[in-house]
Amino acid sequence: MRIVLLTGKGGVGKSTLAASTAALAAAQGHRTLVLSTDAAHSLADAFGVEIGSEPTEVAERLYVEQIDAQRRFEESWADVQHYLLSVLDVAGMDPVAAEELTVLPGAEEVLALLELRQRAGSGEWDVIVIDCAPTAETLRLLALPEALGWYMSRIFPMQRRVVKALNPVLSRAAGVPMPGQSVFDAMERLHDELLAVRDLLSGPDASVRIVLTPESVVVAEARRSWTMLSLYGYRVDGVIANRIFPAEGADAWRAGWVEAQAAVLEEVEASFAGIPVWRSVYRTGEPVGVPALETLAAEVFAGSDPFAPAVGEGPFRVTRTATGAVAHLALPGVDAGLVDLVRHGDDLVITVGSYRRLLTLPIGLARWNVAGARVEPGRHQGELQVLFVDPSADGGDKGPGTTSRATKTRGER
Repeated sequence: MRIVLLTGKGGVGKSTLAASTAALAAAQGHRTLVLSTDAAHSLADAFGVEIGSEPTEVAERLYVEQIDAQRRFEESWADVQHYLLSVLDVAGMDPVAAEELTVLPGAEEVLALLELRQRAGSGEWDVIVIDCAPTAETLRLLALPEALGWYMSRIFPMQRRVVKALNPVLSRAAGVPMPGQSVFDAMERLHDELLAVRDLLSGPDASVRIVLTPESVVVAEARRSWTMLSLYGYRVDGVIANRIFPAEGADAWRAGWVEAQAAVLEEVEASFAGIPVWRSVYRTGEPVGVPALETLAAEVFAGSDPFAPAVGEGPFRVTRTATGAVAHLALPGVDAGLVDLVRHGDDLVITVGSYRRLLTLPIGLARWNVAGARVEPGRHQGELQVLFVDPSADGGDKGPGTTSRATKTRGER
């Protein structure tokens, strides 16, 4: 099964391109499902048909789904919400206001990911195309499983034991009900489901495509997106430059746009060297309906197979050395001065600008010390390299908690 995610700055046309990618997959004989994690669903508009909360067939082998967030919410979050409502009721809050406060932020996007896991596990589909939310929301969403995993593995067990042992005392002291077993079970269930989603989307069968328009501001955000998606371990296998003015027959006004876009497109090719840059020309009419969408994708991906298995390793890999190992994390286009690295127990805390990832180390690395780190050009235009050595070797750090700023220094580590 192949999973393709499309994301990009709001308004660049990612929903149309997601729909067209799915239409092409079905035309090539793949059993295809396209769904959206964007709360502002627009797939129904792209296909020009009514779409239900279950996969709706819009063409042979092509199905579209608008997620029923309320149903998935009730399945995954209802126990936690009921507990929070009981706490707010004791506090005297209006029931309507309390219900609004107990809705999980970004619930629709999160629950769409849970629906994706269910569909992927069904074995019904050869290709699943995901129309993601705009870039910032997508990055927060894809970072959630790992962030929640850190909390669940370190803080959650302690909270669970304390509440279980002191429930009667805490309830009387606080004057509010303490969470019961069903609340903890619901949190654990949500955590397990989100980790399964992360494993699915960061695995070899999934990849992300960034949609952009040839505008400097949009391209700058797309470059940052590539860096941050790599930081969180997601594979970017291509970029789609959308709404390009055709040069043929351009009048004076359009000729100016053609010239300006050509300069930006050169920047795009340089910025995303190493991965395909597909192009989509500005059309005289909006592509609506399966035939128009299929034609669009056929032109965009002409000469390539957009559903071929992903090639190469993902953003994170480990290589062995004579005295230990090197952990490699692709960070394309990153400025080394923006990267901070902290070893904290079994985690590497990697900060790039305003984004942070807590990367839990494989068991083989967790018992070794960090001897050095650097960011240097190379694979995917930039890579964080962290050197680990056996504690008995010279040059290692003094153990967990050591802080190191990654630099471009090429000397001995």
